[in-house]
Amino acid sequence: MIDGMGLDRGTKVLVTAGASGIGRTIAETFEQAGAKIHICDNSDIALEKCSSDHPSWGVTKCDVSKPAEVDTLFDEVQKNLLGLDVLVNNAGIAGPTSPVHEMDIEDWNRTIEINLNGQFYCARRAVPLLKASNNASMICISSVAGRFGYAYRTPYSATKWAIIGLMKSLAVELGPDGIRVNAILPGIVEGPRIDKVIEARSKEMNLSFEDMKTEMISKVSLRTTVTAQDVANQAIFLCSPLGAKISGQPISVCGNVEVL
Repeated sequence: MIDGMGLDRGTKVLVTAGASGIGRTIAETFEQAGAKIHICDNSDIALEKCSSDHPSWGVTKCDVSKPAEVDTLFDEVQKNLLGLDVLVNNAGIAGPTSPVHEMDIEDWNRTIEINLNGQFYCARRAVPLLKASNNASMICISSVAGRFGYAYRTPYSATKWAIIGLMKSLAVELGPDGIRVNAILPGIVEGPRIDKVIEARSKEMNLSFEDMKTEMISKVSLRTTVTAQDVANQAIFLCSPLGAKISGQPISVCGNVEVL
């Protein structure tokens, strides 16, 4: 874990889908740097564990695809943190793995609703709070699938491309208010989520799990996966004084994925 890079103690941070995986690691990294944390998640079990492990965190159950629940989330953030300096728009799902002509329309729509609409719903509520901050940042979690075509994963890739457009537009719009907006594009992040993706894709490609994973890693210049901590380190860098002049950038943390 990096040392916080001069992040102001007491920085007020909201991480969506922050009760597990990348989101939890990001929240823990900011906490270790002295930040005050609020998270949301749609899992009661994950939220309960976070509350036990991190009793100082504010927690809210929230499906970010539902505007009313996002409104409740931000009401609780304002009550708990008394403002906001950093929004980490992390919530997202992998979506279906399927040829497009066999894809269920509900699966497509659900991926769009969570991955893209959810970031919009959170951004629109966060901006008035961020405008009152002296060091405001928004981090949009995209993916390397936001810079490549991704066969059999079209809704996921489409949302991750769209998040780049959302980030770029917000960076231009909010820059005059001193709000930095960037996107992080993780590559193959170690953990159970990518294992499920590899398993599903291996079936579509008629390969074993291990062969599928080996093929994916062979397309990474550094021939490596990345960790949730790698992503968290980049997030805190962008929100620290060292990232004070960085905005409007899609930054890959992936070992240089060459193609999907």
